[in-house]
Amino acid sequence: MTRQAARPARTIRIVAENSRVAPRPRNFSASPAPSAVASRTPGEPYQAYRPAPFTLAERGQVTLLIGNLHWRVERLFQGVLENMGHRAQILPTATLADLMAGREAADIGQCSPTSFTTGSLANFLRREVQRIGADEVAKQYVYVTAGSCGACRFGQYHQSYELALRNAGLEAFRMFLLGQDGIDQGAAPGGGLELNLPATLGAVWSIVLTDVIQDLEYRVRPYERIAGETDRVVRAAVDDLQRVFRARPQRGGRGLGNALWHLGTGYFVDAMKDVRRRFEDIELDRLRVKPVVKITGEFYLQTVEGEPNHHIHRWLEAEGAEVYPAAITVWLDYLMRLAVQDHEDRIGIRPGARRSAAALRLAQRLLLWTHGRMRKALGGAPRALPQQQELRALAAPWFHSRLNGGEGDMLVGKALWAHLHHKAHMICELSPYSCMPNTMSVGAMAGVLGRHPDLLYAPIEIKGDAEVHALSRCQMVLTEARKRALREYEGVLARIGLTEAQLREIAARHPQLSRATAVIPHHGVTGAAANFALHLASLRDRGGAQSALARA
Repeated sequence: MTRQAARPARTIRIVAENSRVAPRPRNFSASPAPSAVASRTPGEPYQAYRPAPFTLAERGQVTLLIGNLHWRVERLFQGVLENMGHRAQILPTATLADLMAGREAADIGQCSPTSFTTGSLANFLRREVQRIGADEVAKQYVYVTAGSCGACRFGQYHQSYELALRNAGLEAFRMFLLGQDGIDQGAAPGGGLELNLPATLGAVWSIVLTDVIQDLEYRVRPYERIAGETDRVVRAAVDDLQRVFRARPQRGGRGLGNALWHLGTGYFVDAMKDVRRRFEDIELDRLRVKPVVKITGEFYLQTVEGEPNHHIHRWLEAEGAEVYPAAITVWLDYLMRLAVQDHEDRIGIRPGARRSAAALRLAQRLLLWTHGRMRKALGGAPRALPQQQELRALAAPWFHSRLNGGEGDMLVGKALWAHLHHKAHMICELSPYSCMPNTMSVGAMAGVLGRHPDLLYAPIEIKGDAEVHALSRCQMVLTEARKRALREYEGVLARIGLTEAQLREIAARHPQLSRATAVIPHHGVTGAAANFALHLASLRDRGGAQSALARA
């Protein structure tokens, strides 16, 4: 037996955690200063990003940059920060130019939400550098964003931001992450940004209120008689609510008393009643036949409204659909459900696990109760949220509830919930190109479709620069959804024995039903026109019975 020749020894460079590697120069508009590059040698190891302190003395002088959600909740977040004494500015919604900048400044292989958000920040800072210089940008601005960990690349966004900052010569720029796993995270380094309970509750209430308004907005706009009326009302309502959050009273201290005040006060309920009065002026034609399309998918792509998802919400409306938007409150509820599961799995192992699980279940109930309270303030017209336990049970045969990357089993659960409860004619799932959690859900949906072949499902892969491909794929499924909505409506007319002209005569005798805030009961069909037809038929039958009693 012959011995193999010994392989030459390999030299492995050990990279320390607290080290720094000089960035590879890139063709970026604001290149690193020559002195900064010269101060580091090519072999110098990498050092993790640590922002300089943001001091209490700087509060009110430095502008906090926020963004990456839809405009309604961003405006209310701005009001929350200003209520705490900060200056806040909303970053522009990301564009295709931001996508290209994000790929150039960070990693071309990252998912499109990372590229869009990275490029949006980088391009904004680049413009400010040209206006006031890099040193002033680092002094005058701080970026505040969310952070996480796990299977989704969302846990790596901050690293893309850091790389973009280094490649732009803005290593002194400060960026702070808000974790998703705590309601009182204390003060950021320096004490200028305090992530305490009042701040967290302000953010949560902002999300709940804008979710309710957004849902009503999307239920109303496709049927408005005067085009543009809904947009005008919503913008005025959000302006009012921003002032409400900017003037939010500081009650109950910074602990439990503050939470009790948020839960019990009529401050936000009264503000939502004012919003309701604005919506009441919108007149609708509810007999327009439109397919209902439920939006699901990766958090950023299903939430943002603009070029990152090809303006999918407005595009669907332009194609004759009613959009069922994705509520951020569902995501908050899901995060708490994951935490409950984690504690439940460790009962008897981790001290206090049972108590922690019970406390989180109570928090879930209070969140849904608050959402319901705000719905009631708008007359009950916005939709209620699905229950997390039902979503988990629906998805269980195809997706394990402990696989929690991205939206986990919710994508499967929400699709089935909307289909089985007649909430939507079609599901449109927006997935970033190469997103692992969404790829898993798309694969699981193949099994779901085998069991439920009548579920209309359009998984759209979003690369950011392939709009025609994405929208044409959605268009193919939407064509069938239109046909289903029309068949459903015609079937209802045949069942109740009325024509559309007769329905309009009945509707004219009940003018209050044309108001945007009128609540039309769900009669087991999906489309707004079909439900309204059944409701009008019930009013006719009720009126006929009353007339017969009067004659008797």
